[in-house]
Amino acid sequence: MSTTLDVPAVLLVGGMGTRLRSLLPSTPKPLASIGDRSFLELLVRQLRCQGLRRLVMCTGYLADQIEDQFGDGQMWNVEIEYSKEPQPLGTAGAVKLAQRHLKCASDFLVMNGDSFLEIDLKELIRFHRAHGGLASMAVLEVKNTSRYGTVQVGDTGRVARFSEKTGSDRPGLVNGGVYVFKQSAFDHIPEGPASLEKDIFPRLLDYGVYALEQHGIFIDIGTPEDYARAQQLCDRLYEAALPGQQSDSEPTQKVEPATGHASKS
Repeated sequence: MSTTLDVPAVLLVGGMGTRLRSLLPSTPKPLASIGDRSFLELLVRQLRCQGLRRLVMCTGYLADQIEDQFGDGQMWNVEIEYSKEPQPLGTAGAVKLAQRHLKCASDFLVMNGDSFLEIDLKELIRFHRAHGGLASMAVLEVKNTSRYGTVQVGDTGRVARFSEKTGSDRPGLVNGGVYVFKQSAFDHIPEGPASLEKDIFPRLLDYGVYALEQHGIFIDIGTPEDYARAQQLCDRLYEAALPGQQSDSEPTQKVEPATGHASKS
């Protein structure tokens, strides 16, 4: 087991999941099943495996179901606190609301609760501290960026700009949904609804946002098609989340491993 890291991890699990409503009419998206466990449990196990034991779950839609399943985290050998949105606040608003749980942390990790990225979190944290910016993000190259906004990164790893979706089918770097922030980043996040991706990261560029490229598997479960693919990749996801360990999960089916770069398509 990895050495415990003194960095709290914030999981953004409060989204409405409207695109999956036909498949999950009364279940929050992070509790969607992957094999015989929930997607959120996969993320919790990934964090625990890499030594992050203090978690803050930013809940909203059907929050009680998430709290009922995970409780205080003791079953997974982690400590879980909850920050419940009174109304939808977006990714940045949810992080701002959780500030009261993070006051003693010089740095904190943020992870989307509906996507999985194969990543060495210790490496990302070291990278963040070495570069000294307000924020660092994991990025990855995809062959077709038509579904994504892209991240323009300079030679030193500093992000130069973010570009909205253009419909281009060219390869490029995209946001992988895993970040590390300095405590002082809160000074630039307003109260109320806001998006990390659209509102906050662009305004942090002058203060230093750095990007570390990843090369492993990446998938989200935001659409029925992506959720079906995640089910097919169940074995591979657990292997990536718990490298060198038995997941003690019994996936619903075996599939060939995914190849090449990460993709949501």
